[in-house]
Amino acid sequence: MLALLPVETIAQTAPPPAAVAAEQPEKLASGVTFTVPAEWSVKKSGKVVELTPAENDLHLVLVDIGEAADAKAAVAAAWAAWNPSRSRPPKLVTPRPARNGWEERQVVDYETSPNEKRVMTAVALRSGKVWTVAIIDGFEGTAEKRGAALSLVSQSLRPAGYARESFAGRAAAPMDAAKIAELRAFVEDSMKKLGIPGASFALTDRQRTIYSTGLGVRMLGQPTPVDADSEFAIASNTKGLVTLMLAKLADEGKLRWDEPVTEAYPPFKLGSAATTSKVLIRHLICACTGLPRKDMQVLLNSDPKAAAADAFAQLAATEPTSGFGEVFQYNNLMAAAAGYIGGHLIHPELSLDAAFYRSIDEKVLNPLGMTATTFDFDRVTGGNWARPHSDALDGNPAPILDTGMKLNYAFTRYAGAGGAWSTANDLIKYVRFELNEGKLDNGTQYVTAKNLLQRRVPNVPIGEDQTYGMGLEVDKTWGVTVVHHGGSLGGYKSDIIVIPEAGIGAVLLTNSGNGQLLLRPFMRRLLEIMYGGKPEAAADVASSAARIKAELAKERERVSVVPDAAAVAALAPKYYSTDLGPLTVTKKGSGVTFAFRTFSSVVGTRKNDDGTISFVMLDPTLLLFPLVVGSEGGKPSLIVRDSQHEFKYIATK
Repeated sequence: MLALLPVETIAQTAPPPAAVAAEQPEKLASGVTFTVPAEWSVKKSGKVVELTPAENDLHLVLVDIGEAADAKAAVAAAWAAWNPSRSRPPKLVTPRPARNGWEERQVVDYETSPNEKRVMTAVALRSGKVWTVAIIDGFEGTAEKRGAALSLVSQSLRPAGYARESFAGRAAAPMDAAKIAELRAFVEDSMKKLGIPGASFALTDRQRTIYSTGLGVRMLGQPTPVDADSEFAIASNTKGLVTLMLAKLADEGKLRWDEPVTEAYPPFKLGSAATTSKVLIRHLICACTGLPRKDMQVLLNSDPKAAAADAFAQLAATEPTSGFGEVFQYNNLMAAAAGYIGGHLIHPELSLDAAFYRSIDEKVLNPLGMTATTFDFDRVTGGNWARPHSDALDGNPAPILDTGMKLNYAFTRYAGAGGAWSTANDLIKYVRFELNEGKLDNGTQYVTAKNLLQRRVPNVPIGEDQTYGMGLEVDKTWGVTVVHHGGSLGGYKSDIIVIPEAGIGAVLLTNSGNGQLLLRPFMRRLLEIMYGGKPEAAADVASSAARIKAELAKERERVSVVPDAAAVAALAPKYYSTDLGPLTVTKKGSGVTFAFRTFSSVVGTRKNDDGTISFVMLDPTLLLFPLVVGSEGGKPSLIVRDSQHEFKYIATK
């Protein structure tokens, strides 16, 4: 559970050290190297280096330990060296594969209560006989906001003298039948380890689709197989299609990347006039404006029939929590607005929703021959589609056709943010178009390379060698450029991959929440096969599979599927949140169901270390999502949080 101590207990009493002006290389006394994020302060004291962002309520601490009996002993020594009063007993210790020059890696998780709002974890790394420990401790809101900076430090942390693996300068081997068979075998084995019922993937070169297939079944318990024409929700992979539409409009002179959004669409507003005036077209899907996520309102309290109006209304009430270009913060409402505004520029005579659907067809899907890609929920669910799955409380995958599809329906109405459905055979056409920098299969330059590539220009870093453009990520971790983007909805995880130097692209679609754990290993395995890289992907999958089982088993120890009787007795029949709408409580026997505007779930209870009780969802879609029991003005309340927002459901009559 992510949680946090009150900010005042973490803040320094003395002024923090001066922050570094830009990313800079640093090293520990042992010679371990790392990169300090821009604008983070650095404090050194003996074998301890403490990194702190401007908020001063989050700490990333690196400690030279030297020799230690094991990872637990190394971590205990690190807390003792930095701040022993903040330490607590480990909740769970899980291994990770040897990587990045480290011969052993162990991650220590700690129990925190939701009302603490604290993130607390430690990583023990061993090279030879010597240990280095990294501690992350502080406000979870800042940890989310500064997640890219945390990734930069962790990815750049290496033993002295370690030389990174790089595929730069190597010629990629062609993906012949034998290499495709290797990749397929990897996917099949990974699906078994991760409990993924069905997947589909495709490969392309610059001329044609060289391979596509379906693996597994559409739904557990039924024999119908997935094939390369099975529909999956592609979620945020829709964003690249939207920015492709904007690139076409830029070619046609209907917008400029550096045009203020209010010139293209005057009703557009953010939380203040000053903020609104700074937003350019290129900022709509750059994840660089400092606007935090606002997904709770969409998932719990959206009106699917008025998604466009709702998106703009919510944006008008949203202010950045960081500066423009300062950090990577993902905001789906901005992406939805990009689609609506693009559609409006093409069809101003139509409603915003209708204009988007028609425009994305006319400018992207039809020209690329993507006849199977659709935003029509009913069309998809009436045909060849892969059903979504997530792990249940017992650790086994289960279909989530009720709650999962209700949530997916609510979100996909915000179409440009993640509303598309597609197939491996269809989405690979888009990947090939990216590979050919705007050329159709017949050789016609449909979108200029200049405007297509604008979408890959870095707007904000998201890791050591990773940047976010406009609906596309660019990753140079392994010395070659990989353009990609992931997609995530309830029970669906996907990725698109473009490797320009190799002239190869790929699509991976899965019908499981655990599919997320296959996306990056799939990318890595593809690169390993083409460039003769060290075989790391399979071990990453095996490690992730073991970790999620261990984490869920540990969490089960604290959850009662029969809710706490006293907590149930204190529940009001109805609650209301000004942000999230109504919540209705139904009691039947010893069971309790919470019904939100969008969906409902049976709930259990969890006793937290601070004495509070959380009702937790038992539906696999949002398994163990907590609502903390509280009181507001003498009335019962239930508190819901994401990392940067707190919402209160207050009892009503």
